[in-house]
Amino acid sequence: MNSNPGFSWILLMAWRDTRKNLGRLLLFISSIILGIAALVAINSFGDNLRNDIENEAKELLGADFEIGGRQQPSPVIKAILDSLEGLSVRTAHEISFASMILLPKSQATRLVNVRALEGDFPFYGDIETKPSAANKNFRKSKKALIDKTVLLQFNAVWGDPIKIGNATFTIEGELEKAPGQNNIASTVAPKVYIPMRYLKETDLVKKGSRLVYRYYFEFKPGVDPEKISDLIKDRLRKEDYGLETVASQKEDLGDAFSFLTRFLNLVAFVALLLGCVGVSSAVQIYLKEKLNTVAVLRCLGAKGNQTFWIYLLQILGMGLVGSVLGAIVGSFIQVILPEVLKDFLPLEVSYSVSWPAIFQGILIGVSIAALFALIPLLSVRKISPLRTLRASFEEGNLHRDPIRWLVYLLVVGFVYGFSYIQIRSLQESLYFTLFIVFSFFLLGGAARLLMWLVRRYFPVSWNYVWRQGLANLYRPNNQTLILIVSIGLGTALMSTLYFIQSLLLSQVSLSDRDNQPNMILFDIQSDQIESVAELTRESKLPVLQELPIVAMRLAEFKGKTRTELLNDSILDLPRDVLNREYRVTYRDTLDINEKLVEGKLGKAITSPKDTIYVSVSQDHARRMKAKVGDVIVFNVQGAIVKTVIGSIRKLDLTRFRTSFTFLFPSGVLEKAPQFHVLITRVNSDRQSAEFQQKLIREFPNISVVDISLVLKTAEEILDEVSFVIRFMALFSILTGLIVLVGSVMISKFQRIQESVLLRTLGANRRQIVYITLLEYFFLGSLAALTGIALSLIATWALAVYSFDVTFSPDLTPVIYIYLIITGLTMSIGMLNTRSILNKPPLEVLRNEVA
Repeated sequence: MNSNPGFSWILLMAWRDTRKNLGRLLLFISSIILGIAALVAINSFGDNLRNDIENEAKELLGADFEIGGRQQPSPVIKAILDSLEGLSVRTAHEISFASMILLPKSQATRLVNVRALEGDFPFYGDIETKPSAANKNFRKSKKALIDKTVLLQFNAVWGDPIKIGNATFTIEGELEKAPGQNNIASTVAPKVYIPMRYLKETDLVKKGSRLVYRYYFEFKPGVDPEKISDLIKDRLRKEDYGLETVASQKEDLGDAFSFLTRFLNLVAFVALLLGCVGVSSAVQIYLKEKLNTVAVLRCLGAKGNQTFWIYLLQILGMGLVGSVLGAIVGSFIQVILPEVLKDFLPLEVSYSVSWPAIFQGILIGVSIAALFALIPLLSVRKISPLRTLRASFEEGNLHRDPIRWLVYLLVVGFVYGFSYIQIRSLQESLYFTLFIVFSFFLLGGAARLLMWLVRRYFPVSWNYVWRQGLANLYRPNNQTLILIVSIGLGTALMSTLYFIQSLLLSQVSLSDRDNQPNMILFDIQSDQIESVAELTRESKLPVLQELPIVAMRLAEFKGKTRTELLNDSILDLPRDVLNREYRVTYRDTLDINEKLVEGKLGKAITSPKDTIYVSVSQDHARRMKAKVGDVIVFNVQGAIVKTVIGSIRKLDLTRFRTSFTFLFPSGVLEKAPQFHVLITRVNSDRQSAEFQQKLIREFPNISVVDISLVLKTAEEILDEVSFVIRFMALFSILTGLIVLVGSVMISKFQRIQESVLLRTLGANRRQIVYITLLEYFFLGSLAALTGIALSLIATWALAVYSFDVTFSPDLTPVIYIYLIITGLTMSIGMLNTRSILNKPPLEVLRNEVA
């Protein structure tokens, strides 16, 4: 042999060894295929979605320019609108608001989003309807388009009457999709379109009504919407109006859906990490069988680094093959994603091959497979030629190898870098990385603890089958570490997803407990409140809460005007904090869903010289960076009111009660323009329907929120979200199964040798089956229990720090999760030994040697 063989010899040796062991190498590298497939599918979907948003942004907005606000146009806004009309080919006007509708035919009522439309909006794209002509025909007379979900709910058909306020319309057709609308939005607030000229007949536009005004423009050729935006956006902001252009629509939608794809990428990345654990462990088992081969090569003159490169080239080649296969699979999977996510999308996503996503997936796959394979591969450099003479020769302490620690740092750095690209937050990426590292340490520690306990406290007095089954947990070439880490990580991911879903659903269902309010009436005028309360009592319903609501806006905070605060880059307050219209109430006591966390509640105001102490909710205080003692000046519909933050309250949002950002003391707002809210409880759907029918007939301007419908909608949304997450988690489950099967199959030769020796020594078929079952029972049990414990830790952290809800998971399904994982592990383990149970030991050995 050449004393200094070159790279061509290394490549030749790698190819020869790969060809001989191709089946094993393909098996363990297949564990990364699904992880890469998931990443490529999501990134390809994201690229196609961004391209479609870019191409269809005008159809999504429906116009070149949109201006909107929550109050009637001021003289400044009117002047801006007039100037824009001169630059436009077409204009349209829309007023939208929440209102109850009545379907006289079935006497059914429903809270909807009414949109009164004037003009030919949308200018780009269409309002999609059935029949298609309804889009144009409803504008010509007293007709309406109604969302298809409402028609289905109440068995209504085209031509039926519909009552909105005091006006009755005819249903011209069903609304399937409007510009920018998705299925989730239509479930929460179904839309009803009516012609603007009939809005006054509804008698729903009154002082205090919560209206949204929108104005749409299609500009003449040559007019640049972005230049117009730059010229007028500051003036609009001062008047509490906003604007939307095609460019800003693209940016907003792109940001929203890039967040979705980044989140799904993290879920897919967990699957890829799980697969790489399989790569690392499989390489370790594979190399143990190659130690004698490496020692022989060393005897023939090969250096440790050269043998290292032989097997590294194998892994890189298999990593490339696995990544390419994963990219191909991912390119096909992306066809399914638009169907899975259709309820969240405002447009249909097209399909095209995304080469950047494919190349990125291949690069990530090869890189991470090589990184994880390096950990066991480094030991090849230390193999001594003496191993050919002494099989028990010790190579020294590999844990002191500085390169090994460098590889560990590179793996952690890769995980952190990838998570940062997805999350775009240094702190949150660090938390994600630390939790992944903690998960590996916990699962690995549990595996090593099991091996140490069994070895240290070996039950020598137990019978033969138990002794052999437990000894398999720590014998050479044991699978304890790899199986507990891979199965445990997969169990942790699935359990966490389940616990979070059930936790959120339980928080929603708390609002429907016995004796909790479940119906709210709002937009009640001051001269109606007594009559509405009387009607409620006549219907044998309790008046549980009745509150006045006053609308106001922030004028000054921390000594700066709202305009100054909008331009303050140092304080950097969220725009919705500064621009929103606050709806507050006044009282001198806390409600049952409120708790003081700082300061004291303000006392009733009896003199104009008294300081007005207001209370702010804890969440809002955090968002607006407010503390007790800060001065806030409000504009109460023209009147300037100076206040001081006297206390901070924590709100319990699991109770169905009215929650207010700011709470005023009595003696300040009693004479301000206001409307009222009344809260009650109904005991059945029939009682709810009868009461709403009476209410709408006498007070058509009042809107009703039925909590049972809200809960149903919330559960539907959570079901949709959890389905998407479960779909992505499926990649982790399948990867975990591949890792499990691969790990068992790669160590099959060792298991066959042990089983043959046991049979040669007199063990029968039943004993070998029991020994195998016991080994995989302990492995599956510890992996499942450790994974469940890890998921409980993750759920607690998410519940407390992300969702701010009480941590009280339903532990009943833990039993089923444990049984499924343990049973699956035992089944796969048994499949591995089935081929040797019915054959003589000599035949098995001959076949394996051949």
